[in-house]
Amino acid sequence: MSAILPPADRLWWKHPIDRVEGTWIALAFVWCMVMFFMMVLWHVYGDQNLSTETYKTTPDAFIANAQAMVDQYTVRTETDLEIPVVAPPAGSDIYLIARLWNFWPILELEKDKTYRLHLTSMDYNHGFSLQPTNLNIQIVPGYEHVLTVTPNQSGEFSIVCNEYCGIGHHMMVGRLYVR
Repeated sequence: MSAILPPADRLWWKHPIDRVEGTWIALAFVWCMVMFFMMVLWHVYGDQNLSTETYKTTPDAFIANAQAMVDQYTVRTETDLEIPVVAPPAGSDIYLIARLWNFWPILELEKDKTYRLHLTSMDYNHGFSLQPTNLNIQIVPGYEHVLTVTPNQSGEFSIVCNEYCGIGHHMMVGRLYVR
């Protein structure tokens, strides 16, 4: 094909497709369809997808709920900052606040019991990464993210912020105990 041809002859879709080109186009289409349907299958049958609810909230309303939970279920305090450790009963709503540069409060949950974990940020976007389980969610200010969680192994877990949130980002680590 050349630029000297008249404009009507330069249109690529008016020329026949070579057999090799057709084969590659067919292979690409089949692969796209395989990937599309695998995404649907992974969503339905995979264990990696979180079932979350998200609601608009205000900092004052969320802090009131979190403070009520802390006042009712605090069992002790830890760290030099006197962060409360909260042990709510199974099946209850638990609240975790992310703010520069900490998670508040420390949660103590029971193994194989189900809880509704409410998350929000008071200031900037933060990340909630439960290590070493690789549970990740982005926490956005003004929104309350609700996860249904059932811890299936005992131990001490770290909650790490994986969204850069400023100069103290590297120190933003919380704790979660499962007994």
